[in-house]
Amino acid sequence: MRLVWFLSLALCACGGVPRPRYAHSDPLALLVQHREARSQVMAIRAEAKVDQRAERGRIKGRVLMFVQRPGRLRFDAMTQFGPVAILTSDATHFAYSDLREKRFLHGATCRKNIARMLGVPLSVQEATELLLGGSAAMEHARAELRWHDEGFYRVELLAKDGRSQQIDLGVHDADLELPADRQRLRLLASRVRDARGTTIWSARYDDYRMLEGEVAVEMPFEVQIEQPGRGSDTLIRFKEVALDADVPDAAFTQQAAPGMVVEEAACD
Repeated sequence: MRLVWFLSLALCACGGVPRPRYAHSDPLALLVQHREARSQVMAIRAEAKVDQRAERGRIKGRVLMFVQRPGRLRFDAMTQFGPVAILTSDATHFAYSDLREKRFLHGATCRKNIARMLGVPLSVQEATELLLGGSAAMEHARAELRWHDEGFYRVELLAKDGRSQQIDLGVHDADLELPADRQRLRLLASRVRDARGTTIWSARYDDYRMLEGEVAVEMPFEVQIEQPGRGSDTLIRFKEVALDADVPDAAFTQQAAPGMVVEEAACD
């Protein structure tokens, strides 16, 4: 009798996390709900530790960053003596100052140039969304939604050319009894695969903390971006994040300092 009771208890424990009482059934409505919640964060000023592994080796350091919607970025790679590299994009123009090698690269903002800092070739809009706790959804012909036993919604977007994207969204435990449109959603992961099912890039979000700005919002303090095909892995651990930072337009552009070698940063 005790054995039967023990086995029944074990089976119950392996059943996974229960679905919300009023679960989402429309994958696009779910994505819109999350996107609208994230859109409250227009800009951040942040300090982070970045650990990047790629073909050129491993790079670790402290980075100061400004991120502003819809696609403006600034990264300052710092040492105790000041910046050693600065990357900027105003959504159209890209510039990169390598202060150690005295090289200045400039050109159009494109995936190849964004990869110079993040290690993954994302559009500037995708990179901005990712650093603000969101994930841009790919163009798709079909969308599917299911509740994963580990405790999150999984949206799968399927494109006409066979590519796919998985987006995992968690729900606060306190919201499992609430109507679907009142559930607070937390992005856990986003993965894009080619037509053969091989991962092109993936992002994982963790260590969410509540921050106060014009509105209270959760921000992920750990973001990991991977591109397995190129052996690229970038881990960003935020130390400080200020919401709705007032960032001057000039922060997203830069000019070559005297004595620097100026080169064009090609996108092809």
